[in-house]
Amino acid sequence: MLNDQFPSPDLIGEYRQFGEMGPAYKIVRPVRRVDKDDWVLLIEVLETGEETEYRFSKVKNDPKVH
Repeated sequence: MLNDQFPSPDLIGEYRQFGEMGPAYKIVRPVRRVDKDDWVLLIEVLETGEETEYRFSKVKNDPKVH
């Protein structure tokens, strides 16, 4: 049985950006687990205010916004 506890609750509210030059986004909340090692997260793109889903596996590779 999979544990449905999000593994990195400290990421919620954190700001990151898409790659080195992409727009910044805020991590809003986990939405659902998609497999043993990955989750879908709700993020807000700061430039547009758009909320969209984005994979935890991608968030982990995106740089933090300082």
